[in-house]
Amino acid sequence: MLYIFIFIVIVIFIGYAFYIVNAKKVKQIPKHWHNILIKEVLFYKKLTPNHQAIFRNRILLFLNEINIDGVNTEIDELDKLLIASSAIIPVFNFPNWSYNNLTGIIVYPDSFNEELQFSNKNKRILGMVGTGRFKNQMILSKKAIRLAFNNKTDKHNTPIHEFLHLLDKMDGETDGIPEYFLGKEYIQPWLTLMHKEMEAINNDVSDIRKYGGTSATEFFAVASEYFFERPKLFRQKHPELYRMLKQCFNA
Repeated sequence: MLYIFIFIVIVIFIGYAFYIVNAKKVKQIPKHWHNILIKEVLFYKKLTPNHQAIFRNRILLFLNEINIDGVNTEIDELDKLLIASSAIIPVFNFPNWSYNNLTGIIVYPDSFNEELQFSNKNKRILGMVGTGRFKNQMILSKKAIRLAFNNKTDKHNTPIHEFLHLLDKMDGETDGIPEYFLGKEYIQPWLTLMHKEMEAINNDVSDIRKYGGTSATEFFAVASEYFFERPKLFRQKHPELYRMLKQCFNA
């Protein structure tokens, strides 16, 4: 009986030791991430060293919570870091944020169509938030992920765009009205400003991407992309909208 007891104690000890070792591995942030992020993510590069450390920790937490799988393409460390950065950038000033409306991300090699096929000619979609059987999933093009961070002077970032749709959806609807973040008292001012800016886009007198003029939903995502990608230029060109989005993202 004593031998059985000793055996059980040893097994429990080994199991606990194994758990501790692996837990430390999970919590450990690779040191080389810093150099990759400095090179690839301008938002991260502009942060203070203290905030950069917070950003890296947020990446680790995101990657531990969200599955990222490739379809006909290999997902490497850089892809994961860029996707996680896209998720964190819009909510960086919300310390305890977690995407509770997202469980996984599917990455295709290139653009795809509405049926999520990428092997025919009618493919033009670079990213989307899934519905139906793909509910709580995000689909992204690997090519678009890399391009979003390679070009640091444009106003466009596909993965950030898709995460902004998830933020828009936090009040229950993806409608271009960020009520969850702005509060009800700012809905009417937002609507007034949004329609004014959409009219400018559709009349070709705005530097906001034309896609932002197609719907309120896309306006919020496109304008917010611009806000995060080129903040100084956005503040100069669209001061009123900049102030509204600054409040929205607690920036």
